[in-house]
Amino acid sequence: MSLFRALKYKNYRLFFIGQSISLVGTWMQHLAMAWLVYRITGSAFWLGVVGFAGHIPNLLFAPVAGVLADRWNRVKILHLTQALSLWQAAILALLTLGGVVELWHVIALAAILGLINAVDIPTRQSFFVELIDNKNDIGNAIALNSSMFNFARLLGPALAGILIAFYGEGVCFLVNVFTFIPIMVALFLMKLSKRKKSRKDVAVWNGLKEGIAYIRKFSPIQEMLLLMGFIGLFGMPFTILLPVFASEILNGGSETYGMLAASMGCGALAGALSMASKKNVLGFEKIIAFSAALFCMGVIVFSQMNGLISSLVVLFIIGFGLMMQMASTNTVLQTIVDDDKRGRVMSFYSISIIGTAPFGNLMVGALASRLGVSFALVVCGIVCSLGVLFFARQLSAIRKRMQPHYVRMGILPEVASALDQATSLQNAED
Repeated sequence: MSLFRALKYKNYRLFFIGQSISLVGTWMQHLAMAWLVYRITGSAFWLGVVGFAGHIPNLLFAPVAGVLADRWNRVKILHLTQALSLWQAAILALLTLGGVVELWHVIALAAILGLINAVDIPTRQSFFVELIDNKNDIGNAIALNSSMFNFARLLGPALAGILIAFYGEGVCFLVNVFTFIPIMVALFLMKLSKRKKSRKDVAVWNGLKEGIAYIRKFSPIQEMLLLMGFIGLFGMPFTILLPVFASEILNGGSETYGMLAASMGCGALAGALSMASKKNVLGFEKIIAFSAALFCMGVIVFSQMNGLISSLVVLFIIGFGLMMQMASTNTVLQTIVDDDKRGRVMSFYSISIIGTAPFGNLMVGALASRLGVSFALVVCGIVCSLGVLFFARQLSAIRKRMQPHYVRMGILPEVASALDQATSLQNAED
């Protein structure tokens, strides 16, 4: 089936299966950590602090990680990051199951995981497209990757909510430990051809400057990353308020929180599958603008919800819009970027989503503590909408700048053919 065409590649299939299992555990741990913090403190502010600790390393270290991902063996880097993530989860499980976990433990371990992810995310984002032989299937691979991520986002929180209710957060952390094994085995079984790497004799700082200059040369990349950063700073932090929303607005417990997170994951899964059906990247700039607007409006509407069913419906729409925007942006970037710059470009993509989140987490957590969850969500939605409006006004110019690039890459073959014919006629006349 064309919807799953990227799975015909054995290496990608191994990655897909291993990562699918691992991400279920990752989302279980994500929900369990948030619920643990809220159970210990009862504070939206401390949820923001933990979010800050978990994301600030990405802002500081992802650019350097991008340079290293372009120079070093990406499989070996991923083996290391997965092993370290396993140990982080094991320590968190031991502390929690032993009944000795404290808030500072969670903050410190969140920061450690953030540091690991600062290396892992840009490496993983630049790695899995290596597993696709035909560049026309990259968009499908990215969409399937997003589907995998969001299926885990659907299943993981639902399982975590049930396990927390019966056994506590520690069991979720323990389950996550074992979910790292399949992806590590999958990485070991892959057979990859050698790829062209950036020069190793260039200083890391110079390699970073080279990546920044590459991005600055092509303004559509800047504008897509800027919009993604706006969403990351002012939109994504709304997720840290879901435990508070579940408890204070819906008067529920961990099961309610799990349902909210799962509904958003279900919407994101639907968005990712919708993206998987696209044949190429043409028109994706419109999808980016529309889906980002849908996300922003959804957050504003969600702020006014006070019933479980209506909240679940709106979160489905939010998840759908957010995933459509992220997947379409990722697909365009992965399609047009040179492979020897891929790690650096994807590190800035990672920063735009995750690196900006620490400041948003602190801001939204403090705002919710002082003025309430609903007010904080309205502010998030309105400010994000301003960023989307700015991007939408650039659509015509973005489309015009992208077209010559697509022609050179053969993505617009009919235009390329016309240009070739015109060139031939011109040469004949000369």
